[in-house]
Amino acid sequence: MLSPKRVAHRKVQRGRPTGNATRTNYVDFGDIALVAMEPVWLNAKHIEAARVAINRCINRQGNLWTRVFPDKPVSKKPADTRMGKGKGAPEFWAAVIKPGMILFEVGGVDKKLAEKAMHLAASKLPIKTKVAFRPTVE
Repeated sequence: MLSPKRVAHRKVQRGRPTGNATRTNYVDFGDIALVAMEPVWLNAKHIEAARVAINRCINRQGNLWTRVFPDKPVSKKPADTRMGKGKGAPEFWAAVIKPGMILFEVGGVDKKLAEKAMHLAASKLPIKTKVAFRPTVE
């Protein structure tokens, strides 16, 4: 599962996922991409499940690029704990996703197969997504 090797701060503030993606919003590497349509924190488990689904669908042919990385520690307090006594321990790592952000890209395989793989990966994620294609220059 994805997680950073080192971080500057063990716990971070929650923040607020407002606005649309201004970077990571173009198909740069592959031919077909999966684009997020909603703001969310994607758990490292969600990213891994989608990655495995894509790899199984394309039979590990071609290339797969994961464009998001879970670098935000999300902390939680234990159940049945009273208020106060500091912030809870880090529970999992999440990637901050904004609408329009590219999550995965696939290249080097048939377009129909890649599109099928993207739809399969979308079913593993807790948000609405769409499939985007690299614009053709003619």
